[in-house]
Amino acid sequence: MSDDLTSAQHAAAIDAARQRLGDFIGQCTDEQWLTSPADGDPRPAGVIADHVAHAYEYLAGWMTETLSGGSPEINLAIVDELNAAHAAGASAITRSQVLDHLKTSGDVLISLVSGLDPAHLELGEGRVRRLAIIAARHADSHRDELETGLRS
Repeated sequence: MSDDLTSAQHAAAIDAARQRLGDFIGQCTDEQWLTSPADGDPRPAGVIADHVAHAYEYLAGWMTETLSGGSPEINLAIVDELNAAHAAGASAITRSQVLDHLKTSGDVLISLVSGLDPAHLELGEGRVRRLAIIAARHADSHRDELETGLRS
């Protein structure tokens, strides 16, 4: 994905990646849904898929804070903490719940991104643009990881 996309193109990329993940989720068997397919990651496929929906929420929050003139602290330790807290509370999540979560959190993020003008994308030294790029790549990255792990 190019860094020079318009807001509408970023929003469309996020939506397309979300749709690909949703389509994949729909094809998983019940056994696959409960399998931990990623090397070194104990989370089952369903929790990993819901993690993407959860990430949409914190990505949108960071974008909103940046758009409001703030400078949210974002680092690997914070992301790891958010992910661990999510995993602890999502162990029994259903496919339907994940699909609903992807829709609602994704819709909020997509709406936010699609309404940005070019100057908004550059706020926070380009942070808003980078978060939009991450949002699209994140869903595809985890879908690829799940597909690969479940195939082997």
